[in-house]
Amino acid sequence: MKRLRVWSVLFVVLALVLGACGTTTATTTTEGSTGTTAATTTAAGATTEATTAPEMVTQTVTIGFTASITGSYNTESTRQVDGLQLWMDDVNNAGGIHLSDGTVLMFESKSYDDESNKDRVQELYTTLATTDNADFLISPYSSGLTAAASVIAEQYGKVMITTGAASDDNYKQGYTGVYQVYTPSSRYLTSSIDLLASLDSSAKKIAFVYENSTFSTGVAEAAKAYAEGLGYDVVLYEGYDAGTTDFSAIINKVQAAAPDAILGGGHFADGEALARQLNEKQVPVKFVSLLVAPPEPSFSELGDAAKGIAGPSQWEPQVKFTEEGAVADGTTWIGPTGEDFVSEYTAAYGEDPSYHAAGGYAAGLLLQYAIQTADSIDPDAIKAALDGADLTTFYGNIKFDTSADNHGLQVGHAMVVVQWDDNLVKQIVWPESAATAAPIYPLGQ
Repeated sequence: MKRLRVWSVLFVVLALVLGACGTTTATTTTEGSTGTTAATTTAAGATTEATTAPEMVTQTVTIGFTASITGSYNTESTRQVDGLQLWMDDVNNAGGIHLSDGTVLMFESKSYDDESNKDRVQELYTTLATTDNADFLISPYSSGLTAAASVIAEQYGKVMITTGAASDDNYKQGYTGVYQVYTPSSRYLTSSIDLLASLDSSAKKIAFVYENSTFSTGVAEAAKAYAEGLGYDVVLYEGYDAGTTDFSAIINKVQAAAPDAILGGGHFADGEALARQLNEKQVPVKFVSLLVAPPEPSFSELGDAAKGIAGPSQWEPQVKFTEEGAVADGTTWIGPTGEDFVSEYTAAYGEDPSYHAAGGYAAGLLLQYAIQTADSIDPDAIKAALDGADLTTFYGNIKFDTSADNHGLQVGHAMVVVQWDDNLVKQIVWPESAATAAPIYPLGQ
């Protein structure tokens, strides 16, 4: 296992002091670390020449992105940006990232409101890449907006870390500088189907109700194929337009199909509305798992309508990844513990972090790892570092497909399934090894 030391301010200062005192300094590098650890030895009575540490020069690194300050993705996007900003604050407050040539990297951001609008994204990312000359890019929230941004990032040779974007298709375009933090959409709802199978072998009818968006359609297509492969009968496969607020017609179709389970959704606003209306109409179904909305802390504001609703989550505060686990797995550990991240985020923003917030912070950690490993911000060196990444963080494992067909696709990270219990506490219910409570099944009992 390789451990990355995050910052090395003290070691640089120590080297300067000892050099001024005429002490011989031997510099050693810990395996997996791009920082240097100063180890001093003094031979008694010997006259030695002072070692001169590299002169420290501060350089500002600009991270560019758009945020959905307005529009339908506001909730998820805001938390994603909050997580990224927290990482940036942590790095800057700790003195930046130190390179071996004495350069100290400090970070600033440049961002614009994309209005949750795909047409705005290409224009704004072009501005970020050219006029603003951002050194690195972070994706907007959502797969559709990220697809538009990825074209620009690749065109201008900018490395872009994508978070809040799970579509598999984005990594089948031949891009070489776009890297995905999230578990791909093709694996989003498969865990919910596995959970259903573990709970009730007699439940065989599934209704898919999903938003007509890049992300949600990809999830539904993959889940439908997975369910049919396991022998489930898909009794309804129905899409709805983005921005839908009235689900009456679709709920009527669900009731007519009489499924055992409903799977689907899209993003926060529509998922919240669908859950509320399913409850209002008292739809008799045993299991519901929706995308994006249930993992959000504010989903509990639905009250009774939230109880029993499940959903896949990229990360939850209860999930524990540790440095000891990284040792056992042979991966590189980087960053804070989950407890430290949750504590710091809660203090900064006054609420528990969602997986969108965790994904934002993890995107920063990934960039940090690449810079420290490359000992540079050169794009080619950063890409080489990311291609070789095999990390464990508080957020989980991170590793990329480096084949030409799927370059940058996330292959290391796994998801959990959450469900709101009768006390409106969000619990992990799948996989069993990570569960914090037994699932509520069937609903209403």
